Amino acid sequence: MEESQAEIKTPLLSNLDHGIASSSKSKVNDEGEEENSPIKQVALTVPITDDPSLPVLTFRMWFLGTLSCVLLSFLNQFFWYRTEPLTITAISAQIAVVPLGQLLAAKITKRIFLQGSKWEFTLNPGPFNVKEHVLITIFANSGAGTVYAIHVVTAVKVFYQKNITFFVSLIVIITTQVLGFGWAGIFRRYLVEPAAMWWPANLVQVSLFRALHEKEERLKGGQTRTQFFIIAFVCSFTYYVFPGYLFSMLTSLSWICWIFPKSVLAQQLGSGLKGLGIGAIGLDWSSVSSYLGSPLASPWFATANVAVGFIFIMYVLTPICYWLDVFKAKTFPIFSSGLFTSTGQVYNISSIIDSNFHLDIAAYERQGHLYLSTFFVITYGVGFAALSATVMHVLLFHGREIWEQSKSSFKEKKMDIHTRLMSKYNQVPEWWFWCILVANITLTVFACEYYNEQLQLPWWGVLLACVIAIFFTLPIGIITAITNQTPGLNIITEYIIGYLYPGYPVANMCFKVYGYISMNQAITFLQDFKLGHYMKIPPRTMFMAQIVGTLIAGFVYLGTAWWLMETIPDICNKTLSNTVWTCPSDHVFYDASVIWGLIAPRRIFGDLGTYGMVNWFFLFGAIAPVLVWLAARAFPKQEWIKLINMPVLIGATGMMPPATAVNYTTWIIVGFLSGFVVYRYKPDWWQRHNYVLSGALDAGLAFMAVLIYMCLGLENITVNWWGNDLDGCPYASCPTARGIVKEGCPVVY
Repeated sequence: MEESQAEIKTPLLSNLDHGIASSSKSKVNDEGEEENSPIKQVALTVPITDDPSLPVLTFRMWFLGTLSCVLLSFLNQFFWYRTEPLTITAISAQIAVVPLGQLLAAKITKRIFLQGSKWEFTLNPGPFNVKEHVLITIFANSGAGTVYAIHVVTAVKVFYQKNITFFVSLIVIITTQVLGFGWAGIFRRYLVEPAAMWWPANLVQVSLFRALHEKEERLKGGQTRTQFFIIAFVCSFTYYVFPGYLFSMLTSLSWICWIFPKSVLAQQLGSGLKGLGIGAIGLDWSSVSSYLGSPLASPWFATANVAVGFIFIMYVLTPICYWLDVFKAKTFPIFSSGLFTSTGQVYNISSIIDSNFHLDIAAYERQGHLYLSTFFVITYGVGFAALSATVMHVLLFHGREIWEQSKSSFKEKKMDIHTRLMSKYNQVPEWWFWCILVANITLTVFACEYYNEQLQLPWWGVLLACVIAIFFTLPIGIITAITNQTPGLNIITEYIIGYLYPGYPVANMCFKVYGYISMNQAITFLQDFKLGHYMKIPPRTMFMAQIVGTLIAGFVYLGTAWWLMETIPDICNKTLSNTVWTCPSDHVFYDASVIWGLIAPRRIFGDLGTYGMVNWFFLFGAIAPVLVWLAARAFPKQEWIKLINMPVLIGATGMMPPATAVNYTTWIIVGFLSGFVVYRYKPDWWQRHNYVLSGALDAGLAFMAVLIYMCLGLENITVNWWGNDLDGCPYASCPTARGIVKEGCPVVY
């Protein structure tokens, strides 16, 4: 299919930033504006029509939306503490509510209540329509996203075994979740309205909405999108019984370990879960999409950047540092998020905490410095670099466009077809967002001051966290809207408060959730705004659904977590062999609170610590985008140079740990097949089926995983055979330094 090379004339992004030229089939209206999006993937996926007469705020929407939000919130938090945490995406609810909505439309009375008055209403305004469906999905999105502040509650109650009340926990959770609305409202004009901010992940849901609602003619010898979805869904649902129950080794086929069952080196190289993952592959959709999202929704240039970054960090930098024994690397596992003593033993954190929940410096000096695995140190280093690279990349490649957009925001500006259609609806006034912002900050400051014994964070810490969040929301939002990859703020927030307020782990965790999660929530809300933008949902209705869904999710997530922590004995204890409640992500969060909050960065990354050299990564990250920018200007005809996105490339391993090598290797392979091979050589198939396939794989896995757990997991019915030995690499975590003793590992002399 031939494509034109016309320049995309939209703010914030040149056509080279996403590697796709505008479609030659885009029509132009009488005013010279394109009738379709200049982003080809959007033009192929999103409809350019709207029916404002469709009812939106219906009984069906409220009932099914609330039900979806409650169920997904409960199930996701329930599974979150398990060794293999299952995330049930909004796509599952998106599919399940269709027959329910149609049933309600067929069976509920069509009687009009209070007829003749201005309050008249009906429970059944007609057929179940796509706009109701979108709003139900927005509710479901609120329940599908993890409530990050639950980590704070878990760390305090379970790991530190200190007091935090339910009411204080609820304040922290609600304020962190809702605070992001303020930042989202401020940056809507930059991250939602411009066509260049296209949010690739939304196209999966748009494709699914169209497949479920539009009538489509079946091509001769082919299937409609609905038929294709059903086939793919049934296959995914049926297949997951193997990696999910009968043959869990499919999650990570680390075949090098099978060939060398007694070799520590071979297992370090080949383990997909505890090592470098060379040759490891996962034949399990949860391995592919669990941490990085669906590779089918990732643009190929973004996938390529992640691949290059992962290969460099995992297969060049980490092995060099390990085998040169940098920072005593051989004393510890090659891949681990654990905290160790200088002899490779697990660090006893409780012994260095005093009765006031602060660091006992004398006890710390007696036990010795805290050490990390080489890979864990490197991930912090690349986190530093990714942060400075994000700021420099946006300033260099998008600075002019941001400035122009800021100036034009007060003037009449050019709109694409979707923005023009949405302009017919009443917009959400910006002062609504400011009111939410001010009220949230006020409540947060009050809670931190009044309950300071539990939260430890001073009032100035709340304000500083908000400054960091608002500063980074725009650059990180731009990266996410273009690449579908979100660089994290968690490291810089931990670093700053760790230096300014050392020895207070709860303060560090609270600062992180207010500085990082409020920004992350803003990105989520902006993505939902863009979904509503594509599907032509009235903005005020979308706003209301997001607020209500967020509040419901906060209550349900906390209630579920609190219930589990109170009723499951030894929850989050990894040393027990017969438990599935090991809380892998909470362990990483707790370890980070020890590193940055309790012991503080000065004693680890500063002049009193072991890893001071890691701070140079800040400088390397700032320089890298400058080199790309200079190369792009020096060689303007080499268009591939402009596709190098340093924040994505450097931050490629940002999800590791808890993500493992097999998650990345398999994700990259699938992303290459979809985004490069199929997109280039089978564009018609890709247009019709790519995003539908992604949704079907997600939904099939989620439904089967819930079914397996409800039918077999609750009764603890298992199948014990070698195929359920998850990785088959028992020596991958062994140290290789001379004289270091670890249970189950050979000692090197």
